[in-house]
Amino acid sequence: MSSTATDPIEILKRRFGYNSFRSTQQKIIDRTLAGGNSLVIMPTGGGKSLCFQIPALVYAQEHANKSASERAACSPPLTLVLSPLIALMKDQVDALQAKGIEATFVNSSLDRDERNRRYRQIAAGQYSLLYVTPERFRKEEFVAVLHAREIKLLAVDEAHCISEWGHDFRPDYTRVGEFRRELGNPTTIALTATATPDVQSDILRQLGIAAFGEATELCQLFHEGIQRPNLSLQVREVWGLDEKVGVVDETLKRWGNASGIVYFTLIRTLEEMSERLFKQGIEHVCYHGDLARNDRRRVQDGFMRGRNPLVLATNAFGMGIDKEDIRFVLHAEVPGSMESYYQEIGRSGRDGLPSECILMYDQRDLNTQVEFMRWSNPDADFYERTYDLLLHDTDAVRSFGLEWLRERLCDRQKRDRRLETVLAMLQRYGVIEDELDLTNVRVDGPLPDPLSDNQQRAAKLLRDQKKLYALVEYSKAEDPREFIHSYFSAATERLP
Repeated sequence: MSSTATDPIEILKRRFGYNSFRSTQQKIIDRTLAGGNSLVIMPTGGGKSLCFQIPALVYAQEHANKSASERAACSPPLTLVLSPLIALMKDQVDALQAKGIEATFVNSSLDRDERNRRYRQIAAGQYSLLYVTPERFRKEEFVAVLHAREIKLLAVDEAHCISEWGHDFRPDYTRVGEFRRELGNPTTIALTATATPDVQSDILRQLGIAAFGEATELCQLFHEGIQRPNLSLQVREVWGLDEKVGVVDETLKRWGNASGIVYFTLIRTLEEMSERLFKQGIEHVCYHGDLARNDRRRVQDGFMRGRNPLVLATNAFGMGIDKEDIRFVLHAEVPGSMESYYQEIGRSGRDGLPSECILMYDQRDLNTQVEFMRWSNPDADFYERTYDLLLHDTDAVRSFGLEWLRERLCDRQKRDRRLETVLAMLQRYGVIEDELDLTNVRVDGPLPDPLSDNQQRAAKLLRDQKKLYALVEYSKAEDPREFIHSYFSAATERLP
């Protein structure tokens, strides 16, 4: 086998069809292959995945180049990718397999037989890349499978989920440092598009790679910044739906049939805008969480293939949208945080060509976000009352479901969504298994301290309020680009 078969640039050309690396990709890959840990902050669409996929293929080829006796003496190396997004794993793995790359995923979308089949294949040495959620480590049989392989590289995607200061905290991500130790402290690369300095420090602390020690245990920061010079960033103050429709109409006149997304917070507002646009003869499709899964898939496929260039969507639309030629992203309502806003505008202009991002700022929309904030931040008393009902009235909960619980907790307020937040968090912490229809709900542990401590709940609410206020400040900034840079700024190249 030619030595060039393990050369990252040759793998890039042969497997991925690119002639050169972007920006810091080569440096990140070289450091990874040398056994160094990295924290990578790279804009959406900047090519983060290649930073761990290329090393995974190098490791696999190096193993294949060994003699038969050498291969028999050690297990094939495996790159373990932690991702919070079950919805994306199949698409990511399908794309890799289409390139002839041995990759797979294991998650709750698989039935038991298929899951066990993949466990056997992994333990037997198949696959060089394995995608899982951190929650998979709750399963002893999964951990046993990993011990049959050499985990050469641990890639932590969407690493901001580790931090309670982040905008999409996942409790099981806080155990990644524990998982890493159990796997023998493999080389680790943490990747995200959005992380303030506080979040960066928290990521490294949780991973256990910020302490002084051997050079490879120090973590180098690769921060590509948030500057996307091809994006035109604008804030338009508007009042009501009429002016919002006007902004959409103006944008379509500038861009014609180019691909674009208009984001909404509320499905109701989305549907009102949709009705207005159809009356004006403007063709479009809609995407939101109330659509059936097949309808969502149909809309997404039509957008990706260019059949439906204009999509009105809630923030449910975006995961897996790897489309290079999105020319505009409009926000018809104020999102909940700068992090969310930056991720969403990052879907435009990935081909490097001019693109437009407009935030329509109607101060009244803040009321919606304040209400959402209340729903997403129940106090400790609400958590304790919900937990008590689940624990002591389990049969009634199983029989009568969500609305029975809501009547006892929310005084019959149908619009109150605190209960959904509590059930989702209990599921994330592993306290309950089934938070959807509750017909098989079971309490598997105590109420976690972070959910029963009012000081921690109040601190979380305050952080969310600051994130929303940052968007208010952004709307008034003379230079939106400079404001975003300051918000996400990080001054150092190496974190202590």
